[in-house]
Amino acid sequence: MRVASHGRKAENNPLTVGVDDSDPEAPLLRVAGDLAFTTAAPLRAAVDRLLAGRPSAIVFDFGELLFIDSTGLSVIVHAWREGQRSGTVVRLRSTPRFLTTILDMTGVTGLLDRPLPAARADQPDRASAATGPTTSA
Repeated sequence: MRVASHGRKAENNPLTVGVDDSDPEAPLLRVAGDLAFTTAAPLRAAVDRLLAGRPSAIVFDFGELLFIDSTGLSVIVHAWREGQRSGTVVRLRSTPRFLTTILDMTGVTGLLDRPLPAARADQPDRASAATGPTTSA
């Protein structure tokens, strides 16, 4: 996991979360700054709000992420777990190298690569949303 340098607090760079829901079937969350215990709540709230709409996919853009701790990682896992329940694929894009390493080391990459469960009767068109890669470096 990326370790803050001596004297640096993880929350030195405020978290910003931008939501682009112009495509309601694949809304985009742009995450920038430090995603940590004290800053993760707005991202989790945005994830829950988007999942309530039951989109086919949620896309996280981490191109401007500077730091992540275990709480930040848990938001990604939460999105995946709730997405599995509702038929929503979680995709990541523009992942910094340190985040890709953390995701690989913790097994989260493997979670994100799992296909959605078989489509439920109330979601007949969701099964096809599970195709394609879920992460990119």
